[in-house]
Amino acid sequence: MKQIFRYCFPVCAVVMALVTLSACNKQDANSDTKTSEAPVTEHAAYVVGVESAYAPFSSENEKKEVVGFDIEVMKVLADKIGIAVKFVPTPFKGIFNFLAQGDRDLLISAITITDERKQTVDFSTPYFEASQLIAVPINNTTVQKFTDLKNLKIGVQSATTGDQVVQELVGKNNPNIKRLDSTPLVLKELESGGVDAVVADDAVVKNYIANNLSAHFRVISDSSFPKEYYGIAVNKNNPALLAKINQGLKEIKADGSFDKISEKYFGPAKNS
Repeated sequence: MKQIFRYCFPVCAVVMALVTLSACNKQDANSDTKTSEAPVTEHAAYVVGVESAYAPFSSENEKKEVVGFDIEVMKVLADKIGIAVKFVPTPFKGIFNFLAQGDRDLLISAITITDERKQTVDFSTPYFEASQLIAVPINNTTVQKFTDLKNLKIGVQSATTGDQVVQELVGKNNPNIKRLDSTPLVLKELESGGVDAVVADDAVVKNYIANNLSAHFRVISDSSFPKEYYGIAVNKNNPALLAKINQGLKEIKADGSFDKISEKYFGPAKNS
């Protein structure tokens, strides 16, 4: 009996080892199957570049969350076309480089559609109409039109259409142009006397004045300023995403959700 046991033990050990190995291989195979069957999201969230100091279109609240008209429009649009979005504060100067390099998938930041910009990015259909506006101290009565700024020190936000129109008036390298990184900073500069006038997007200037009554500014609109139209910028290599964005804009305008957001920030439409 002892002799039988001596020969049986190694055989049993080998059998048990094979059974254990087979069980382990089966478990590993099941694990691999589960992993391969897990859903893969092609684009978990589209990264949206926004300037975070351009109220009422986009700004940061006390929680460092980006809020504003553009943000709400993009959220409703994204929900309509079934995509997730993540907003990332991005300086306007150089904002198109972030898109070209693939660091951003979309840009929404009160961006005026221009022929020059269309050479490097694609734009959605327009979603907002704007124009430039001049701001001067309330006690300045000499400025009545845009050309009155020719010999004054003018503040603009770098790389904006306000910067462009001022360049056309006084020359690109005119030392009287003072460029800063945001429109609120430029308006603060006007408030402190660092510049004589500011040229910037009308809605942003009006929003600043409404929230800084002590600034005591006067605004001047000029018929020489062309109408501008904001669009959502998309990389030229992504026509499918552009088509989705345009479809979303069409739908949120049709169902009234766009008008609801617009009225929240800018009041009832003029023709209503």
